[in-house]
Amino acid sequence: MIYIKEFIYAFLSTLGFSIIFNIPKDSIVKSGITGALGWIIYIFVNNNYYSKVAGAFLGAIVVGMIGEIMARLFKKPATVYIIPGIVPLVPGAGMYYTMLSIIEKNFIEAANFGTETLFIAAAISSGVIISTTLNKTIFNFKKNRVGGR
Repeated sequence: MIYIKEFIYAFLSTLGFSIIFNIPKDSIVKSGITGALGWIIYIFVNNNYYSKVAGAFLGAIVVGMIGEIMARLFKKPATVYIIPGIVPLVPGAGMYYTMLSIIEKNFIEAANFGTETLFIAAAISSGVIISTTLNKTIFNFKKNRVGGR
């Protein structure tokens, strides 16, 4: 039940950012589903393996792969699906608590929040890069294999 609520919340937040980013109307719901699926992976990994960084990494890989697949299926740029899709994964709370700790002069806590936030951001970017590279490699392999026969 918790995953259904989380899916709906992530879908709505991704939908909202899709509208803000002026995504084409026929792709708004698809990008919402992409972001919601990435968030579900994040929540699953975080709840079962207690790792926000691994959850963000795997969630970003899922968003990147689905975004690339949808881009090919619907003849749109992959960024239409990937950019709004990673919005739920962005560690906004971590950035907020880092700044709050700095303002309160609690520098040890600020360093802890800041490093975790930095690792999550790096995991998101690495996941998107890996999924995009993997997808392009697979597509080029299939294209060369079919074209070479």
